[in-house]
Amino acid sequence: MTIFLLSDKIAFPPPHLAEKEGLLAIGGDLSEKRLLLAYQMGIFPWYSKDEPILWWTPDPRLVLYPHELKISRSLQKIIRKNVFTIRIDTAFDLVVQSCATAQRRKQEGTWIVDDMITAYCNLHEAGYAHSFEAWQDDKLVGGLYGVSLGRCFFGESMFSSQSNASKVTFVFLIEYLRQRSFDLIDCQVTTDHLLRSGAREIPRKQFLKELKNSFTKPTLKGKWSDESFLDK
Repeated sequence: MTIFLLSDKIAFPPPHLAEKEGLLAIGGDLSEKRLLLAYQMGIFPWYSKDEPILWWTPDPRLVLYPHELKISRSLQKIIRKNVFTIRIDTAFDLVVQSCATAQRRKQEGTWIVDDMITAYCNLHEAGYAHSFEAWQDDKLVGGLYGVSLGRCFFGESMFSSQSNASKVTFVFLIEYLRQRSFDLIDCQVTTDHLLRSGAREIPRKQFLKELKNSFTKPTLKGKWSDESFLDK
C-alpha cells in the first residue's frame, strides 16, 4: 500500500497512483493554491478531527450532468409552492458552519473541521466557492456549497433543518449551472439520493478527461447573484 506524503511544494502525484479506495496522499496544507490544483487534478481533501489531511480521488467518480437531473413529482410540487426563498452567496460562512454541525445518519462527527471551514471561506472570498441557500421567514433552513472552476462545479456538502430544503436548493443549483452551460457537477461520494437525482458513476480516467475540457472555458469567478439567475 503506497500513500504519498506531501511536502511544502504545491504538487500532487498522478491520480492513477491512488489506492483502490481512492486515497492518494497525506499531509500538505489547505492553501488556496493547493486546493485549486487539487480540484484541477480531480483530487479533494476529506479527513476527520485529529487526523492529518487526507487527499482522495475515487474511481469510479460520481457525477451529474445538468441536463440529466431527475426531479420527483413530490419535489416538483414543493418547488411550485415556493415554500423556500433561494439565495446565492449571501451567507456562505453560515452554510458551511451548518453543514459542519448537521446530524447525519451512520456518521459520527464531521469531516468539515475548523481548518476546512477557514480554507473554504477563503476560497469564497477569492471568488471560487459558492453557496446556494434556502430561506424561510428570513431563517436559513437549508443549503449547499461547492467550488467552481472552468465549467465544472465541485459539490462539497449540504444540510437541511427543514424537510426538503436542501433538495430544493440542489435543484436550483443545477438549473443555475445549466443556464450557464456548465458541463458537469462532481458529486464525489455516491449516495442513493444523488443516484435518484440522475447522477451516475464514470471511470476516473473519463472524469479527468472531461475536467480538462471543462477547464478550457473561463471560470465564473466572483460573487454569484440570484438576481442574474432570475433574469436568465
